Amino acid sequence: MGAKLRLDGRVETLAVSSVEAGRDDIGGVELLAEIREAHRDWINAQYHFEQAVGSDQIDYAVYAIEATQRRYEMLLRQAKRLGTASPEWKGGIPR
Repeated sequence: MGAKLRLDGRVETLAVSSVEAGRDDIGGVELLAEIREAHRDWINAQYHFEQAVGSDQIDYAVYAIEATQRRYEMLLRQAKRLGTASPEWKGGIPR
């Protein structure tokens, strides 16, 4: 299941994560992968904002930043609640 978005004439399909689909039973490894993906999506949304031209593109980019940031924060809260940890996070944000 996914949502399709149109940006600069391209159609992008966004995957719906198991967390967004209402599943709380995902494992720690899968959750960490979703957190990495959400962080990457957030960074990409910020890049699109920097490249936006015109008020419609800027409005869309702001919306995308807010949405991706909220997803990232939601996943981090879930990881904290589940006690999920990764040794590679010791230096900060996952890569």
